[in-house]
Amino acid sequence: MKIKFLGTGGAFEPTYGNSAAILEINQQNILIDAGFTIYPKLVQLDFWKIDYILLTHLHNDHCGSLANILLHSCFYANGRKLVILYQTETFRDQIKSFLNIQLKDVEKYAEFKPTTEIPGLFYLDTFNRHSEGFQTFSFIFEEAGERLVYSGDLRDCNFLFNHLSTLPSLPTQVYHDISFDSTNKGHAFYTDLIPYQAQFNILGYHCDPTQKPADNTIPLVYDQPDLRY
Repeated sequence: MKIKFLGTGGAFEPTYGNSAAILEINQQNILIDAGFTIYPKLVQLDFWKIDYILLTHLHNDHCGSLANILLHSCFYANGRKLVILYQTETFRDQIKSFLNIQLKDVEKYAEFKPTTEIPGLFYLDTFNRHSEGFQTFSFIFEEAGERLVYSGDLRDCNFLFNHLSTLPSLPTQVYHDISFDSTNKGHAFYTDLIPYQAQFNILGYHCDPTQKPADNTIPLVYDQPDLRY
């Protein structure tokens, strides 16, 4: 598996781009999230080798340019519908409702397939653990004896790490959203992540790297050039 980030910032940090990544698994590329800065980034890179799109949730910094990406792929890039993977039928219907407002008939520009389409892809339902009453998901990918974890937006990091502790032992890389503001109740505060470093290899994203405090020991994706486009 290979992962590279198209952006590592949050909703209010466009300088660093909305957090999103391209994951290569089973020789196919999955675009994880499609916030409002992601379409122009894909255009800049001229990168349209996308086989699937996978969303953690429907906040604008994670889906704001989804319609543009679908349209561009259909009319200007590879000329085909992209496949949106869905975790549950309820979430699929939410995505369709969101897109139909913009596209009128989303089925003209996208196909929908369940996440079981991808061997080694599992999701963790994190409803209410980022924003009250709001649906979010974390993802777990496994291939060739390795595990890669993508948190999405997740305030309650204990929930994710407790789940990971129940899984068979594998080399595991965890990409987790991180906050350096203790008043931010939507994302994992860095001191909550630090205790898990003894067991897991953790990298933080979805943040302003200039706000990193001196006592933070969680490496940031932003500081790893090989992990960013």
